[in-house]
Amino acid sequence: MRCEALAGLPEITRPTEVSTTDARALSAALFVRLRELEEGTPESSYVRNTLVELNLSLVRFAARRFRGHSEPAEDIVQVGTIGLIKAINRFDVDRGIEFSAFALPTIVGEMKRFFRDAVWAVRVPRRLQELRIDMAKCADRLEQRIGHRPTRGELAAQMHVPEECVAEGERAANGYSASSLDASADEDDSDTPGPMARRLATSEPSYELVEDYASLKPLIAGLGDRDRLILSLRFGEELTQAQIGERLGLSQMHISRLLKRILSDLRAGLVDDGPTAPEKAPLMDG
Repeated sequence: MRCEALAGLPEITRPTEVSTTDARALSAALFVRLRELEEGTPESSYVRNTLVELNLSLVRFAARRFRGHSEPAEDIVQVGTIGLIKAINRFDVDRGIEFSAFALPTIVGEMKRFFRDAVWAVRVPRRLQELRIDMAKCADRLEQRIGHRPTRGELAAQMHVPEECVAEGERAANGYSASSLDASADEDDSDTPGPMARRLATSEPSYELVEDYASLKPLIAGLGDRDRLILSLRFGEELTQAQIGERLGLSQMHISRLLKRILSDLRAGLVDDGPTAPEKAPLMDG
């Protein structure tokens, strides 16, 4: 089949390894031969496939501008190859232009359609998808001119649309990508947690305080009046043990022993988690 389809052309054993200059010359000759072959024949398919392989470097070149996206490079190249095939089918050798100049816009356009239509995390109407793209381009140009990121009003004025339209485009942009609820905070080996890590599955100290208070409340209620007063003065008014002793007419050492016993009883009550309150201490005269 090769002899019939490519008769008179140089032997092409590995089209993807041909230099750019040779690929350009071979492509021009192959397009002339493709026009002479009947559509749908094995010879025509062979020539078309050889053209695809010869010009895959155009697809890889176009894919470089989308390296910042999260989609795998293989997917982008595959989409670009579809654009290359479309360009081969539409190319007219009689127009006198190089195939690369004709094919690149088609390849890039196919990639852009892929990102516009298939990559969105949430399905958004095409009108809003295109609005988002226009807003991004306009915002970049305007920022270069005015020296700061444009406000919604400035962007609306530049685009000659109402601010509500810009707001709608901003809301639509939120549907382009989504964070996984299962993503861990250190998934990207970064010390800075991601948005979802900051909002979900984070420890809230206040919850523990509420739980501790709910557990301590019945235990404190079971204390004697003096024990509750000592706790209030020490942890409520934040008095020192000496100041508490002066208030109650007791020594600082006596207050220290009382606090130690009260806290020990409360800890035991929390550990046992039982209904029995700590035994009330008898009044002591100091």
